[in-house]
Parts: sequence; structure tokens; C-alpha cells
Amino acid sequence: MDLLTALQGGFGDAPDALVIDGRQLSREQLLGAAGAVAARIGGAQALAVLARPTAETVVAVVGGLLAGVPVVPVPPDAGPVERGHILRDSGAQLLACADGPVAGGAGARAGAGVGGVGGTGHDALPAVEALPVDLAERYDARLPEPAPERPAFVLYTSGTTGPPKGAVLSRRAVAADLDALAAAWAWTAEDTLVHGLPLFHVHGLVLGVLGALRTGSRLVHTGRPTPEAYAKAQGSLYFGVPTVWSRVAADESAAQALAGARLLVSGSAPLPVPVFERLAELTGHQPIERYGMTETLITVSTRADGERRPGSVGLPLAGIATRLVGEDGEPVPSDGESVGELQVSGATLFDGYLNRPAADAEVRTADGWFRTGDVATIGPDGFHRIVGRASVDLIKSGGFKIGAGEVEAALRDHPAVADAAVVGAPDADLGQRVVAFVVADGEVTGDQLSSFVADRLSVHKRPREVVLVAELPRNAMGKVLKKRLLEG
Repeated sequence: MDLLTALQGGFGDAPDALVIDGRQLSREQLLGAAGAVAARIGGAQALAVLARPTAETVVAVVGGLLAGVPVVPVPPDAGPVERGHILRDSGAQLLACADGPVAGGAGARAGAGVGGVGGTGHDALPAVEALPVDLAERYDARLPEPAPERPAFVLYTSGTTGPPKGAVLSRRAVAADLDALAAAWAWTAEDTLVHGLPLFHVHGLVLGVLGALRTGSRLVHTGRPTPEAYAKAQGSLYFGVPTVWSRVAADESAAQALAGARLLVSGSAPLPVPVFERLAELTGHQPIERYGMTETLITVSTRADGERRPGSVGLPLAGIATRLVGEDGEPVPSDGESVGELQVSGATLFDGYLNRPAADAEVRTADGWFRTGDVATIGPDGFHRIVGRASVDLIKSGGFKIGAGEVEAALRDHPAVADAAVVGAPDADLGQRVVAFVVADGEVTGDQLSSFVADRLSVHKRPREVVLVAELPRNAMGKVLKKRLLEG
């Protein structure tokens, strides 16, 4: 079966089948423009896409999928260090972009710039050819459907312990996940999906764009996920992260405007119970919560026709198996109280980290299960509750997953920084905010360091708070005691 079923007919079409930040596209227009992209990139090793929230981004992504070329989304606010790593590591020689030059670029040479991830060198970024995307282009010939085992995406993880790793997701895994979610959420062509999430990760791109192109639902991407935009869109199905829902819940009129929706879905981080309850009060809808990772896609969710408990992510999707394992490697009972590392198995799992077999081996058990690194409980009725990370190095802020190691490496590139440790501190709005503890051997301010990180990485990865300290607490092995930083 085709991955993008709705583009092959059978669901009807309309001039506003897709609305991306106010611009309308029919599915026929999308298919024609994406076909033109596909015809130009056939045989490429990978297609990087500067994933701004635009119709051109959607056309470029679909073009890569039609051509069977792995799509590599690049955060639009990525600085030269992060962008250079993604382009170099993925081997992409084409970068699709439409609305102006890439930050730090020079003319058509989209990769121009300097820097190296996690280092202090000034190696030139790889030369990448800019691939313009024109919504008026058309290519009407039907392209053969690539094999289901072909990679659909290389999605870069948050770089918990260093530079981000590229997770390779097959077309088969994407299709399996979208079909399982459609069943769990009763998601059909009758829906209008609304969200304003970024288009460079699983939530906004795979679920939020490809989901509509597989189920046949109408899609409205609001550009930015503001309460006002969500209220105006009049959708039946809404996606958001906890920060979005927190802001919606704080805007009574916007929340009440969602009363006509069918389903509100929250993910990417735990939804605070007060936000869950306030949404239910104002909209009449208890939100759906779900759980997943870049490497696994979405694996656990509450159901459209089932119970929704605050703080719970529900039951495994069809085709997914889960288990809890203790630190001793032994099974943990599903009693709702005992805590263990959550491990998953099933058709939605990634194929591995690009060119990193050692890293891949670290997250696979001997019997083939994926180690999520998340700690959870499972009740006797199968309901899952995510307790937290087994590590403190993954920060979930405003729906983004931010690797502490990547931010630390960027801070250490500053000439006035001798050492740095980054943690996630609780934040009522963002879930967690990025806090950096910095040992400086020169005169520098917190604002200067925050701006330095924002210029080199993505803006959302900048420290919201910088604490200058004389030294970092360490154990006998030299490891920074981050929990002590959080407690202090």
C-alpha cells in the first residue's frame, strides 16, 4: 500500500485540503509540486529540508518520500554548528528551502559557515546545493512506490551525551504507527487536524503532516501554536505539547472555542494534572495523552473510546509490546507501583542510528527490545505511567527534547568558559527550563552565554538561566553530580 494514501485519490479533494500558515493547497497541487521535486532528486543519498512551517517544507518532504530519498529535517533555527553536523553526518548533498537564505549561509551554497559540533575548530561546513521549491511546479507522471523497507526519514535525536544521532525510520515503521494511531484515536478522513507544531520532529511532521496524508483528514497548520490560532481553526482533532495546552487552558475564551472538537491530543512531555483538569473543565474534553520517542515513534496512548487518566499515557498500540526491567535486569511486576525501565518492541521501531552501530547496540537488549531510558510503572490493567528519565541529561522544554551534552559542548566553545553542566529545572510553563552552571575563567555574563548557544545551536536550546559557579560538584570518578545542582 502507498505510504501517502490520500494523495492517490479516493478521499476527494478540496482547494483547502491543506492549510499551512494561511496558505491553501489541494492534494492535487501538493502531489504535482512534490512530484516535480521527486523528479529532480531521484538517486540522491538524502534530502535535507530546512523545516520552516511553510507549504514549501511539506512539498519538499513529500517529494523526498515520493522519490524514495531519505528526508532529513533541519531545525530552521539551527546554528552553523548543529546544521553542519546534521548535513555532514547524514551525507545530504541537497538542502530544500524556499523563503530566503539559510542562516549563516552564503548565496546558493546552503552549507556555508564555520564551526564543528562539540569542538573548537573552524572547519567549513559541507557544501550543500540549495534545492528551490516552487509550489507552481507540476510533474504529473505517477512515480513507483518505494519499497516499504526503504528509509523514510533520518531524524536527529537530542544529543544527550554529545552530537545528535540520526535515527533511521523506515516507510514500513511510519505506516504501521500512523495506522495504529488512526485506530486508537478513531482518526478518519472526516476529521480536520489542527496544530502549529515544528516540522522537524515526529510529533509535528510524522504525525501532524503524514498522518493527514495517510488518513485523508484535512490539515490546518497554524504556523505558531497560539491559543488564538487554535480557537480560530475550528478543527475536530488538535495536537499540542503541554506548553501549548497550558497556554490554551490559561485563555478561557480560546479554550471554550475548542468545545466543538472531537479530540485533544497531548504529547512530547507529561501533561501537568492541573492543565488536564482545566482543559476538561473549559472544553468538555479530557485530553488524550500518548508516549513515544524518535527511535520508536508513538508506542503507548489512551484511546478515543477509552478511559483517560491524568498522568497516564494509557495502553500499548496495536502491534507494540512493552515490559519493565529493573536495574538487576529482572522483570518488574505490573502492579502500578513498581518502577522499572520501559522497554518496547514492535513494528514502529527505527532501523538503527546512522553509521553508529556501537550506539545502536547500547539501546538494544540481547533479545532485541529497545531500551527507552525512561522509567515507568504499569498497572494491572495495563495502563502506563511515565515516571521520568533514567538519566537527567534529557531535558523536555516546551515540547522540545534537548540534550544537555550538546548544550554543554556549545558552552565550552566559548573562550571564557572553563567548564559547564546543563540541567532541566522544573518550570510551570515549559515543563522544564534549560539551566546552565558555568565555571568561567574570564569576564562573561549569563545573557552573553545564552546568546552564544542560541547562535550556534537551535534557539530553543539556549539556557534560560545561567548560574556562574566556582566549581562543579563531582564524584570520585569525575562525573558531575547533576542532581546536586538541581537540589542546590
